[in-house]
Amino acid sequence: MTDTFRPALIVVDLQEDFCPPNGSLAVANGRDITPFINKLLALPFITKIATKDWHPRDHVSFATNHEGKTPFTDFVTISNPYNESERYETRLWPVHCVQGTRGAELLPELHTHQLNQILEKGTDPRIEMYSPFYDPFTSPRVCDSGLAQTLREKQITHVYVVGLAADYCVKNAAIDATKEGFETYLIEECTRAVDTPGWPECKRNIEASGAKVVSMHGPEVRRLGPGL
Repeated sequence: MTDTFRPALIVVDLQEDFCPPNGSLAVANGRDITPFINKLLALPFITKIATKDWHPRDHVSFATNHEGKTPFTDFVTISNPYNESERYETRLWPVHCVQGTRGAELLPELHTHQLNQILEKGTDPRIEMYSPFYDPFTSPRVCDSGLAQTLREKQITHVYVVGLAADYCVKNAAIDATKEGFETYLIEECTRAVDTPGWPECKRNIEASGAKVVSMHGPEVRRLGPGL
C-alpha cells in the first residue's frame, strides 16, 4: 500500500436483531453475508470498525413508543430537540438492539478479534441515527460519533462499507463517508436490504451521492491484496 491508499473497513450493525432466525428486525438472508465480511476482516485495512445500534428502550424509532402505530408501515415526524423548525419523517420499527440485550450483540460468527473498534450509535432516545457518523439534523447537529475525525486522524483515504441493512444504515454510512471526503465503496455481496425490490433504486441514490457500489470480485476490492 502507498500513502495515497489508506483504506478503512466499516462493518455496519451486523447484530442478532437484524438477522434470522430470531432477530426482531431480521433482514432476509442477512446472516449469509458474514463469511464474506470475515474474508475482508483478514485483509490489511488501516483500521476496521464495527458499528452497533445501541438503543434505549424508549427510543423514538420503536413503534411501541407511539400509541396506535405499527412497525414497518407507519412513520413519525422527529423534530430537532434544539430547533423545532428542523424536522424529518422516519419509518417506525419493532423494538430492536436494546442496550445490553442479546439482540444487540454482534453475530458470534463475526471475527470480532480482527476489529480495531466497536462504535455504538442510536443511543439518544429522541433521534433516529442510521448513519454511524451523525444524525440527520444540522442546525444544530444533535449527535456526532466522532467517526469522521477518527478516520482523518488515521489518514484514511478510502472507506469500504458493508453490513446491514443496505437501504438504511449501510446506505447512510456510505453517503456520509462520501460527504466527509473519503473515496467510498459499498460492497454489494456484503449487504442485504430490508426492502429487496427497492434495492436497485436505492443503489442509484447511493451512487448519485458519489459513493460506488462495487463487487467483492472487482478491482476496488482486489486492490486490498491477496486473501479473497
